[in-house]
Amino acid sequence: MNDSKKRRFRDRQTGPVSLINEGCKVTGQLSGTGDFMISGEVEGDSDLSGSVAITAKGVWRGFLRACSVMIAGTVEGDIEATGHVEIADSARITGTVTGEAIAVAAGAVVEGTMRTTGRSEPVEFVEKRQS
Repeated sequence: MNDSKKRRFRDRQTGPVSLINEGCKVTGQLSGTGDFMISGEVEGDSDLSGSVAITAKGVWRGFLRACSVMIAGTVEGDIEATGHVEIADSARITGTVTGEAIAVAAGAVVEGTMRTTGRSEPVEFVEKRQS
């Protein structure tokens, strides 16, 4: 299937994903390549070459820089993506969100500023999929 037809970057992920699972807490600088899924807690800053998905139970405190970011959990800090940012209806964000394009589901809470670096305007969507 053509990857460009897939709606969300999470649907396009291929290969192994680095997982920080529930009950796990990571403190410090996080760097690396590939895709990351956060279901636990991260306290610190990042400079990642890949996508980051923060699940509904995931918490990130600090500066999050990655290629693409999907948030369903909590972020306390700024988010900077060179690609797309997707904010699910269960997301709670305190900080500035910057990305090429930003999609925000109805019900998400963002206390801060959203800035797009691409030509698209921020998009609102209704999440129809259940995890």
